[in-house]
Amino acid sequence: MKINRMDHISINVNDLSKAKEFFVDLGLEVKAEWEMDGELLDTVVGMKGVKTSCVGMGLPDGLTWLELVKYLTPSDEKGIQQTFPNTLGIRHICFAVEDLKTMVAHLKRKGTETFSEIQQYEERYRLCYVRGPEGIILELAEEIK
Repeated sequence: MKINRMDHISINVNDLSKAKEFFVDLGLEVKAEWEMDGELLDTVVGMKGVKTSCVGMGLPDGLTWLELVKYLTPSDEKGIQQTFPNTLGIRHICFAVEDLKTMVAHLKRKGTETFSEIQQYEERYRLCYVRGPEGIILELAEEIK
């Protein structure tokens, strides 16, 4: 028994088009878009009457798959819950980037919240946490060469 690879990361969102636009702006490409409903989906997620709209995104190398999912039914009654880096559970996605300074400046011009200015970890990385649409936390990491 072994794990071969991580297949994808799924993020539930309310505003699918805004989330898609954010990740396209970061450099991901839309690979697929679809809607899904029916008995199979209900069984897989353990709920009744499920209908979703999805966007599959990836990097040009084809090795990363990010799935944005909008639950059309049933909707989440609590809405978006603001989280912080220390909130328990899955908390952020890290992207290795080139030219972190330019990327962070670009995101700030678009109104993206940063948790701090760019920080340096030893002589290995420059790092910055940002909050994307609907509270999605991303860590952006530039390897120092």
